[in-house]
Amino acid sequence: MISPSRSALPRALALSCAGTCLLLSCPALAQQSAAPFAATPLGTAAAVSLSELSVSATGVPTPIALTGSSVTVLTAETLEAQQRRTAPDALQQVPGLNVVQTGGPGGQTSVFIRGANSNHVKVLIDGIDATDPSNPNGSFDFGQLLTEDLSRIEVLRGPQSGLYGSDAIGGVVSFTTKRGEGPAKASLRVEGGSFGTFNQSGRISGAQDGFDYSVSVQHLRAAATPVTPGYLLAPGTAIHPNYYDNETVSARFGYQFTDSFRVNSITRFVNSKLLISTDDYNTFPVTIGGLRGQADVQQVFSRNEAEWTPFAGFHNLFAVNYSNLFNRQVSNAYDPFNPLPTTGLGERTRYEYRGDYQLSPGNLVLFGAQRDDESLSTADPNPFGSGNLKAKNGNTAGYAEAQLTPFERAALVANIRHDENDAFGPATTFRVAPSYILPFTDTRIKGSVGTGFKAPTLSQLYQSFPAFNFFANPNLKPEESLGYDAGIEQPLGDRILVGATYYRNDFRNLIATNATFTSNENIGRAESYGAEAFVSVKLTDTLSGRVDYTNTVTKNEITNQELLRRPRHKGSATALWTPLPGLTFSGTVIVLGHFVDGNRDFSVARLKNPGFTLVNLAVNYDVTRTVSLFGRVDNLFDRRYENPTGFLGPGLAVYGGVRLTSF
Repeated sequence: MISPSRSALPRALALSCAGTCLLLSCPALAQQSAAPFAATPLGTAAAVSLSELSVSATGVPTPIALTGSSVTVLTAETLEAQQRRTAPDALQQVPGLNVVQTGGPGGQTSVFIRGANSNHVKVLIDGIDATDPSNPNGSFDFGQLLTEDLSRIEVLRGPQSGLYGSDAIGGVVSFTTKRGEGPAKASLRVEGGSFGTFNQSGRISGAQDGFDYSVSVQHLRAAATPVTPGYLLAPGTAIHPNYYDNETVSARFGYQFTDSFRVNSITRFVNSKLLISTDDYNTFPVTIGGLRGQADVQQVFSRNEAEWTPFAGFHNLFAVNYSNLFNRQVSNAYDPFNPLPTTGLGERTRYEYRGDYQLSPGNLVLFGAQRDDESLSTADPNPFGSGNLKAKNGNTAGYAEAQLTPFERAALVANIRHDENDAFGPATTFRVAPSYILPFTDTRIKGSVGTGFKAPTLSQLYQSFPAFNFFANPNLKPEESLGYDAGIEQPLGDRILVGATYYRNDFRNLIATNATFTSNENIGRAESYGAEAFVSVKLTDTLSGRVDYTNTVTKNEITNQELLRRPRHKGSATALWTPLPGLTFSGTVIVLGHFVDGNRDFSVARLKNPGFTLVNLAVNYDVTRTVSLFGRVDNLFDRRYENPTGFLGPGLAVYGGVRLTSF
């Protein structure tokens, strides 16, 4: 069995401790950040609210109005007002996304963006590539990510490989943790509620004499979340609800040595256990929910970086990232030796340089280079398993980007990237995103065109299953895409903004099982197109809201069938009301139209899932400056829904708690 303690913690702690020791080794000389916002023709970015800034769209903080990209930003204030405790819950409201989770908290969670596959999403946590190299298809499990320590979530839609490389075919989801600032501060949150929920979190943060720090501890437990629909259970089969326990510790330190030099160190550790209702494939027909499975996860992410600004306008960043993702799967927790547990360990190390130089106000060039080394170690001792495997691969890349203001009210972002992969060779991608604000009407016209690619996973390249006559294919090439979008946004007075965007993606060389079911080949083709529209309203200084609608049409061009788990219609509405200082009400409505899916064991490959509507409400009240009470109701009307088919979503749930804060 692979032991995470021998591989994950020593290396990650060594990197983290080295960064932390460097931070603490010298006296403070300055508190100014070495990475100022780039000046823009519409004013400095520092004067723009955080919700109107995007880092993921360009690589540096940039007003969204100066990019042609489609990006959604969820700030810490939004997450706190809505009381979204996990990443899947937070992302439900984002347009263009379908969040698919096998049950409640901790269930395997995939995200589909604009019709792309779930493994076509680049996921970053504080700039760290968070995908698991040991995952067979390379998709990221959003179910393990808690939100208490997050300062913002950015969702960037459309092909983004021109800046981010592999995986960024459908888009990018970037998570950023909170940075310490101001006087020393401590907070504690305790929450309880339905499904045996008992959550706690604590955080200490602050900044003084050039040193800033933020340390967060989170614990989420949902002890009894129903998952398996009753109609699927055979007579006499016990009902096993999900039990999930997640402990997350994150730390972020920074030290400003001089006005021009700064270092940062970030570490995140996740330890979770999930007991889940699994299916017994040793019977015929398959006994749904007949077994009690267990999934243990340990994840370590670390990033240590140095920022150097030798002169005004020229910013340099040097970083080393390391991630270690361990999992242990037990199909039958009551008889863990039949079948035997399987384990997987994925590791990735990245060495990165990035520089940006401001040519003039509104004109900036960005450039960088990366080296990635990733590996997997898997152990499957079962007679029909894959056995033990160790594999590795590497990638070297360079990229450049220009942010230009060709004339007044116009902005252009263009990038290009070249990757050299040790396994399959070169890949070159690009993206161009212009934006223009018309005079007099302030109508904003935007658009983008770009390419993306997805590298074959280590499993696809090297992992075979001889017992099933299925073998790896080391000659696989990357999956590829070409996508574009065009949109318009129109302010109606000072309080209303409306907009719509049309998009299209063409996917080529998709990796799929060959005709003889003996291996994978680059034989798939697909397309997706549709539109996103929104209305954002600020009715008064205390009441605001937003409505989003997404239409998505997909087609497998080989079979001429609609792709699975891509609803054609999705809508969301959010509202925030602060009738009194310290009192905030939040409401969210999610509407998902019907979609095509397979049943739980895919004995029925295609069926119609009717979709669902969810209504969530939340209230926060500051009793004093240091004591806050909060409560929320999820799935207000107790809708029965399944996404994916065969797995119940949580029903009506009520939660409440208290937050204590020191000033």
